[in-house]
Amino acid sequence: MGNWIINHGISGLILAVWLGLNVFLFVNAFLLYEKADKYFYTRKILGSALAWARASARCLNFNSMLILIPVCRNLLSFLRGTCSFCRSTLRKQLDHNLTFHKLVAYMICLHTAIHIIAHLFNFERYSNSRKATDGSIASVLSSLYNDKKEENYWLNPFHSPDMTVEYVTFTTIAGLTGVIITIALVLMVTSAMEFIRRSYFEVFWYTHHLFVIYFIGLGLHGIGGIVRGQTQESMHESDPRKCEESFQTWNDHHPSCKNPRFEGHAPESWKWILAPLILYLFERIILRGYRSLQKVEIIKVVMHPSKVLELQLTKRGFSMEVGQYIFVKCPSISYLEWHPFTLTSAPEEDFFSIHIRAAGDWTENLIRAFEQQHSPFPRIQVDGPFGTVSEDVFQYEVAMLVGAGIGVTPFASILKSIWYKFRQDDRKLKTQTIYFYWICRETGAFAWFNDLLASLEQEMEELGKVGFLNYRLFLTGWNSNIAGHAALNFDKATDILTGLKQKTFFGRPMWDNEFSAIATAHPKSAVGVFLCGPKKMAKSLSKRCRQHSSLDPRKVQFYFNKENF
Repeated sequence: MGNWIINHGISGLILAVWLGLNVFLFVNAFLLYEKADKYFYTRKILGSALAWARASARCLNFNSMLILIPVCRNLLSFLRGTCSFCRSTLRKQLDHNLTFHKLVAYMICLHTAIHIIAHLFNFERYSNSRKATDGSIASVLSSLYNDKKEENYWLNPFHSPDMTVEYVTFTTIAGLTGVIITIALVLMVTSAMEFIRRSYFEVFWYTHHLFVIYFIGLGLHGIGGIVRGQTQESMHESDPRKCEESFQTWNDHHPSCKNPRFEGHAPESWKWILAPLILYLFERIILRGYRSLQKVEIIKVVMHPSKVLELQLTKRGFSMEVGQYIFVKCPSISYLEWHPFTLTSAPEEDFFSIHIRAAGDWTENLIRAFEQQHSPFPRIQVDGPFGTVSEDVFQYEVAMLVGAGIGVTPFASILKSIWYKFRQDDRKLKTQTIYFYWICRETGAFAWFNDLLASLEQEMEELGKVGFLNYRLFLTGWNSNIAGHAALNFDKATDILTGLKQKTFFGRPMWDNEFSAIATAHPKSAVGVFLCGPKKMAKSLSKRCRQHSSLDPRKVQFYFNKENF
């Protein structure tokens, strides 16, 4: 329980505050529209559906204000930098930005559904009240000022009995923008599903930019003033609590009970979303636009097995830390698309590099363009770098680095940096031991990383630090020929598949055994567990971090960290 609080306590507190604010805003708005005298007559037509619609609208505005902040990556990197002396548990919260972004999106969907359903009831009741001829207060209120076009004091937006719900929906600002907002939201949410995002990234990328339409529509949504309440002046002339029962004789025998006049609710959505929109646009247009104009020089291109492209680049003023990532754009392939890639170089190198695996149309087109050696290389634009949780790896005495497939890239940067630190005899390095796990489906994936691991093996031996780096390579996809060949050559000094001294394991790691062994070897250490891999593996490792952490805070504790970008 204690380890869970350390790993997730602050996240839980942030979520509790966010949910609490949603509940407070909903209840506060609901009670306002359910009890306030200003909306006394409006409730005579709409009932409680008015309060449901307005309360959900308040929460929609609040969450729409928040939705862009978690994807302001420059802001997050700035906060990470200014919080460099904070505890890692505080900085770690910045790495949950996309998770929070998704939660806010789900909350927007929930309140959108409530808002739409409530307004469907409202429109139906407006229509029925306008058609009614029973002389009820709802029918009287619906007829007020509808025949006097020069006056804007009406309550019911259905100005004649012949108007339909569909007509009002598609001819009013509120109705039309509501339809547009809903369509944009549905497309954004459905295209962001993991299957579509991973298999059809371009669909996700372009559809997600409908957020521009969403925010424009949201800002205009309240301009029409369909939700109306009694004017303050009218309430002095016709107190609704006193004049309700005499509605049939308003303006006749009761001079103190004149016909009530109504006004539209002032639009307020723009007040909620203006600041985050300016912040986000500053990030995307000003900062990214400026960086995209900076020249990026391609100094080396390497094609590795398993269709992995390595690009070594230089850019004036570029400064990085281990584990960071950049966004890359190739205008000749797509003028709008930016794709994130983890940096595989070390801060000590005079260039920065990325490794790109073919995993979709954009990456395949990029690799194909660089394979054509006879033509000039395409122009590359770079935005970043941006911080990630891997920056904290050197804050732990012991580190477990777990990479799946191309997910090894942030750890390439870390291991390279360690190599340089040892060569420069950096005595400030807090980390004493690193356990590195790489899980791959095919042997070819190991190829581009072998040279680095071989260099590290040799360096550790020369410095007498053989126990500093402990690595395990796991092959999850193999056939009987590969396994048999490896078994026959098991007694050789180097592995038959990788050429390294550490033998390749077949299958997946037995994580309980690995965690138990590390806990035994380091009984009083803080162990940072870093993963760049799928969600299923993240759940497994997070669970084992809790299980294998000691109840005594003075003894071994495992802290789980996952790459998110």
